[in-house]
Amino acid sequence: MAIIALVVYSWSSQNSGQEAMTINQVADEIKRGQIAKIVQDETRLRITKTDGTQNTSNMDANASMVEQFLQLGVTADQLSPAAIQLEIKPPSPWLNVMTFASYVLPFLILAGAFFFIFRQAQGSNNAAMSFGKSRARMFAGDQPTVTFADVAGVEESKEELREVVEFLREPQKFIALGARIPKGVLLVGPPGTGKTLLAKAVSGEAGVPFFSISGSEFVEMFVGVGASRVRDLFDQAKRHSPCIIFVDEIDAVGRQRGAGLGGSHDEREQTLNQMLVEMDGFDTDTNIIIMAATNRPDILDPALLRPGRFDRRVVLDRPDVRGREAILKVHVKGKPLEPNVDLASIARSTPGFVGADIENLVNEAAILAARRNKKVITQEEFEESIERVIAGPERKSRLISAEEKRIIAYHEAGHAVVMNALPEADPVQKITIVSRGMAGGYTLSRPAEDRILMSRKKLIAEMISLLGGRAAEELVFDDITSGASNDIERVTQMARTMVTRLGMSDEMGPMVYGQKEELIFLGREISEQRDYSEAVAQKIDAQVRALVSEAHQQAKALLTQYRAELDGVAELLLEKETITREEFEAVFPTPQPKHSGTPVMLAGNN
Repeated sequence: MAIIALVVYSWSSQNSGQEAMTINQVADEIKRGQIAKIVQDETRLRITKTDGTQNTSNMDANASMVEQFLQLGVTADQLSPAAIQLEIKPPSPWLNVMTFASYVLPFLILAGAFFFIFRQAQGSNNAAMSFGKSRARMFAGDQPTVTFADVAGVEESKEELREVVEFLREPQKFIALGARIPKGVLLVGPPGTGKTLLAKAVSGEAGVPFFSISGSEFVEMFVGVGASRVRDLFDQAKRHSPCIIFVDEIDAVGRQRGAGLGGSHDEREQTLNQMLVEMDGFDTDTNIIIMAATNRPDILDPALLRPGRFDRRVVLDRPDVRGREAILKVHVKGKPLEPNVDLASIARSTPGFVGADIENLVNEAAILAARRNKKVITQEEFEESIERVIAGPERKSRLISAEEKRIIAYHEAGHAVVMNALPEADPVQKITIVSRGMAGGYTLSRPAEDRILMSRKKLIAEMISLLGGRAAEELVFDDITSGASNDIERVTQMARTMVTRLGMSDEMGPMVYGQKEELIFLGREISEQRDYSEAVAQKIDAQVRALVSEAHQQAKALLTQYRAELDGVAELLLEKETITREEFEAVFPTPQPKHSGTPVMLAGNN
């Protein structure tokens, strides 16, 4: 502020509305009676003439204003109050401050610049010295934010981890019997199943220090830094023993050695080697439990998974219907729900969903209720949020012609009629020709219960259902469109899997054809090793083509048989755009009892 004031003062003292007068010019104007008022401010004179114009001038600081005018020939009468008004302002107290600041401030600025430079250099030295230090975050565990009560749908996994908690609370009970608690626990499961959340719950239940770090935080571009950070992490853990070390996404550092690029001095391999030594080296008398999470256990180094390191593998699979209902109950806590919301029905409608998907579903339902200015979340919001999570938001603004709308209606009606006619297919839940995501319309089915095993009849029924849309286009319009592209892709992949992987072809027999190959350091399948001849390849292609062709013919036969129902469903779709299960069955009652199975959303006109 002082610098700004100094600059403003200097600028204002050097600039005025017009060119300043000399002291001699001011004296001549006084003699001619042209000056009405003079105000002295230090050595600066502000002059007001008789015609109202103003100007400025500067005077000598060694003499007074009156003395200088008298020396220049101005008489005392011309300086009398009757002739001219003279005003002398007292010296400003800020003048000395400004003068002092103009001398001192440059030195202060220079000193501050040197201090900042030295401080930065010192911080760089500290950062260089701490480059090999662990970046793990420690949580005390005395005030847990997550416990086992906050984790649902993984009851078996929680039961296994209770042993870890009990050992950390009462280690002497196990030591007295000569028992050795597993040193490492590997949490394995698809993304979103709650591996990190379960590790936090173990920390909250045990009430011990909890070190959390990601596998990627070990590896740097400089060789040896990762190994140094591993050593520092375990040194910190030993000082706070008993404790838990949690390494999230351990596959970033624990991939198989010798499978990547670089030699024995590869940074990632050195980091892994140091971790192996720390987990089961000479110094093993420590109450430290290492927990790690990954969704790719197949690419981890075998030395990392052997007994003595990661002894126990806890699998977190996709939850079943009861698990999904329990997860729903956890996520709806604190949210206002309408009394008639049926969480069991929502759980049945979300097979294959993991914990993260269900959390997103509940959040989407809350957002929809807020956008509709509702005070509570209703069943309608939950059902719509399921479709938003699966297929995306509705695209009602998408403009399509009447002819295309009719094609989409018959396409989706074809899916629904075929599914309803097949006893092995899942019951139709909803049909719509309102666009969502990339789909022009879709048919949603919901199984009565979850299914782990897929029978051949079930897979064939799903293939026929997928081809129902294309068959309806051929039957009604005597033409085909690109709307069935995704259906055809899925059917082809399903048929090839049945022949080459599941042994569901009578001619090819119960054999697996082709071995998948992948690069470990990429974690991606890059090729398939053909362990069969060209003649066998031709037979495989013929079997795949036969399965797809047979499914297509059966779809056309069913739609020909139920042509009246197909027309009725399509006309209802054109009228209402979206029809429910009850409205669909009013047009086409189920011919026979339906079997349950894995759900499927048949998207048309992609």
